[in-house]
Amino acid sequence: MLNFITPNWPAPTNVKAYTTTRKAGCSQEPYSSFNLATHVGDDIQSVMTNRATLRKSLQLPSEPIWLEQTHSIKTINAIPTNIDCQADASFSNTTDQVCVVLTADCMPVLFCNQEGTKVAAIHAGWRGLANGILEEVLQHFTTDVLVWLGPAIGLQKFEVGTEVYEIFTDFLPHATEAFKPTDNKHWLADLYLLARQRLANQGITSVFGGNFCTYSEPELFYSYRRDKVTGRMASLIWLEQL
Repeated sequence: MLNFITPNWPAPTNVKAYTTTRKAGCSQEPYSSFNLATHVGDDIQSVMTNRATLRKSLQLPSEPIWLEQTHSIKTINAIPTNIDCQADASFSNTTDQVCVVLTADCMPVLFCNQEGTKVAAIHAGWRGLANGILEEVLQHFTTDVLVWLGPAIGLQKFEVGTEVYEIFTDFLPHATEAFKPTDNKHWLADLYLLARQRLANQGITSVFGGNFCTYSEPELFYSYRRDKVTGRMASLIWLEQL
């Protein structure tokens, strides 16, 4: 049986959103078992079987608009002709078009407006956050936005160099609150807090989630930093027909 996470947020009832875990698929080690990525070295037939299981288990209304993610801020409309194009976020104001991103430590971020007429899925690692992917996607929304922060690497496991610290604190001085110094002159970075700060800077305060750590929960989540060769989880969102 497919194991997945349902966001705990006050989204309209026609907004459907899920994040998968690594459980209940057919991929073999080191991708065991519900890997949904085709670019990580897993057997392609296993990935296709897992994707078929995803469609059936979640009763998806259409094939998700899979992306070739490159840590950019490129955002595309989730339409069938854009499947597998290079982008790190997609949005939709059309029913039954499924936005999806793949992650394994980077943060999946899901957006919807309070009217339930537009949704978006975002792949946000530190590079995407620093370069403004959240701000880029917000340009496609004109009304109040609800945000859910999905499973990502947690503060205690995400060590970065001084250059990352400086990029964020140069943009927002109070981003210092999202970093803790280590003994080796590096920093532990809180992706969730960095995202909340960037969103608050845009006037977005209805932010939910942010209570997982992919690195520290190996039974549930893939983690690139922990395992290097590993699979990917999917975070999906779409508008259901009423």
